[in-house]
Amino acid sequence: MAEFTVAVSDPDTGETHQIDVTDQDANRFVGREIGDEVEGGAVGLDGFTLEITGGSDDAGRPMRGDVRGAELSELLLEGGTGYEPTRDGERKRVTVRGREVGDATRQINAQIVAGDGDVADLLADEE
Repeated sequence: MAEFTVAVSDPDTGETHQIDVTDQDANRFVGREIGDEVEGGAVGLDGFTLEITGGSDDAGRPMRGDVRGAELSELLLEGGTGYEPTRDGERKRVTVRGREVGDATRQINAQIVAGDGDVADLLADEE
């Protein structure tokens, strides 16, 4: 069974809420990719739509939108997700995870893209 944390950010208020997801609700995310939209009911936000913006696996390796699948990949990076160079021209080989949510995913970052209501109130009812 898939089990992970979803970090939901609300662009209207700037707040972020972390929600633990297990069982059937977690399976709604498996197989989705960065940029895909998911119904908010999976995390207790009925009536909202979430967009997957990133995530990380059990070892903390980030998901990258330009890598296909859910497997690990070693890339020579000049910057971006997974590596921040300290000087011009610096590159580094970094292991990252693909853009698809899989069994090794432990955190998913998502942003609210549609829906009306107060997110904090809906999540307070869940706790």
